[in-house]
Amino acid sequence: MTIGKLAAAEGVSVETVRFYQRRGLLAEPPRRGAGYREYSEADRARLVFIRRARGLGFTLREIADLVGPAQEQSSDQIAAAAQAKVAAIDDQVRDLMRLRCRLRQLVHVCERGDGHECAALLPGADLDVTQKGRP
Repeated sequence: MTIGKLAAAEGVSVETVRFYQRRGLLAEPPRRGAGYREYSEADRARLVFIRRARGLGFTLREIADLVGPAQEQSSDQIAAAAQAKVAAIDDQVRDLMRLRCRLRQLVHVCERGDGHECAALLPGADLDVTQKGRP
């Protein structure tokens, strides 16, 4: 299939396919017949893998490691990469929960009418809106 058909089949732009080729995630297939590059079902499967991995939050570098030079990774390697991604997401969730708590404290302070502490977001203000003795 041509690059246009490959891109359309997977819901991406031709430029996305070319970008993945420049990053080494997709190989450039040989030219056939009238000079067009002919993409295979293996290329399509690779594009599906890349898109799914991106949808799961993997970076292009992580995806490159997963598809690697061997062109095929074991399910153990993919599971280990996914577990590492889960751990990173867990860290982000903890950070977001702390941020959520701080924002709720700010809302509480602002709703109670304490203009001084509510003004914590004004330029030059100290952003630590926690109450004394509480984190």
